Amino acid sequence: MKYEGMIIRPPSEAGSLLLQVTVGCSHNKCSFCGTYRDVRFRIKSFQEIEEDIVEAAGYGRIKRVFLCDGDALMLPQKKLVPIFESIRENIRGVERIGLYGNAKSIMRKAPDELRQLRELGLGIVYLGVETGNGEILRKINKGVDYETMVKAGRRIKEAGITLSCTVLLGIGGTEMSAVHAMDTARILTDIDPDYVGALTVMLIPGTPLHDDYIAGRFKLPDTFGYLEELGIMVAHSDFTDCFFTSNHASNYLPIRARMPGQKDEIVHLIHRVITSNDRRILRPEFMRAL
Repeated sequence: MKYEGMIIRPPSEAGSLLLQVTVGCSHNKCSFCGTYRDVRFRIKSFQEIEEDIVEAAGYGRIKRVFLCDGDALMLPQKKLVPIFESIRENIRGVERIGLYGNAKSIMRKAPDELRQLRELGLGIVYLGVETGNGEILRKINKGVDYETMVKAGRRIKEAGITLSCTVLLGIGGTEMSAVHAMDTARILTDIDPDYVGALTVMLIPGTPLHDDYIAGRFKLPDTFGYLEELGIMVAHSDFTDCFFTSNHASNYLPIRARMPGQKDEIVHLIHRVITSNDRRILRPEFMRAL
């Protein structure tokens, strides 16, 4: 397999074949992200991609494939369809293809195009929501507003594709902590995704958010401030059927819960942890990572 630059994938794709179809991210302006800061976005040629697919065919049966990098859904349909078809024709046993999709790239796809990709094997799309607060979305240069984010998430679900959303604890700083949590609960309720992953913001040197932190323009919540946000998000989100997690390496309190069934249980757990003020039950700082 021929990889260029840093390759990232969701934690749930740890066992997947990672097939790089683009280099970098088509947006690459989020103030908190340093993954592709110095990488020029490009779409790999079909020849490059198919060579990797043919190589992977020799690995035996592969259940899952994840298309890298940051926004594979940005590819025009005429380029994406041959990739999906080649995966189906060459690799045995593929049950699901997944990829990252930002709200802009999702909205560029007509509903019929998304359904076509689903029929060709697209089983899950990972959408970085980060926050439901409009002011924070602008500050972090997400490139879309609340309404567009909701429309994008719903478009994926309406196409019959599983939707996994990520949100960022702490991205509003101390100043907007409570409103960030409440508005994020609201946007998650409006989207109603199948999965939610709550991560904790990590400051990366060289990013605009880190610069703001150093300059004193941005202040992070403390450990229990993050948990307050998590508790608000869980308590005020209403899901039809969602698996909610905060078990990423960046989080202090690992949580895995099926919503709405375990909602009250998780809210009570978070409250007990906060009121106990006992750091011993939290992930140690030295074990936290991106």
